[in-house]
Amino acid sequence: MAMSFALPLATPAPGDLASPENPILVRTLEERAFNAWPARQSVLHGGWVFRLSGGFTKRANSVNAVEAGASFTGVRAAAEALYARHGLPPVFRMSPLAHPDADRGLADAGYTHFDPSLVMASAGLDAAQAHAGVQINATPSATWLDGFAAANGVRAQYHAIHHGMVHAIALPCAFASLRDGSGRTIGFGLAVLERGAIGLYDIVVDPELRGLGHGRALVCALLHWGREAGAVSAYLQVRAVNEVAQRLYAGLGFVEVYQYHYRIPPLKV
Repeated sequence: MAMSFALPLATPAPGDLASPENPILVRTLEERAFNAWPARQSVLHGGWVFRLSGGFTKRANSVNAVEAGASFTGVRAAAEALYARHGLPPVFRMSPLAHPDADRGLADAGYTHFDPSLVMASAGLDAAQAHAGVQINATPSATWLDGFAAANGVRAQYHAIHHGMVHAIALPCAFASLRDGSGRTIGFGLAVLERGAIGLYDIVVDPELRGLGHGRALVCALLHWGREAGAVSAYLQVRAVNEVAQRLYAGLGFVEVYQYHYRIPPLKV
């Protein structure tokens, strides 16, 4: 059965979603993710992009393929030189767009496989539902930014970079806060709308209150916002070790589209 994600370029069958031979959906979701979480600086290099953001978050400080099967010749050396110039380690994010030779070459050079993750997508927004405890704003307040950063474990030294990156998102956004009956904020979430799909980012709930349906409430409210804004599909990224979140998203209609992982440089001794 064909599965449509309302993306502009293709409607692949579920079994082909992560196939390197059919990279159109992968590339479209990768583009959305780059736009939804912009790096402070980007350098294009022969089918790859080097993203730099002062060392805050791997995804905004990593080397990514932007063209399927792009040559890896000279890319590692160029990345190592550029990131060294900025005082940062060269981190590679390996999606299905990267040729297998790139991953093998990094492994042979001593780069460690790290933080495998999944990209999941929903072909519809059937789970969309408003929630009285979820407040959604079109712009982030200073209080929201500080709370969102703290909830995601962002150290104070990175708050300025984090806040600047959030403000740099050029696309329509939903900044969600979940409050309990006393008015205390117990959860946060961010959604970004682009080309008929919404991306969900950093859905986080107070650790002491997890497992009570609060994460589901945030996700459903953000999906509702997206549907009201014209979205017909959704996507997200989740770490492979976070099986609880994966079950939550699967129960809301999300399926795995592809996986990615990072390669981090060997430790210097």
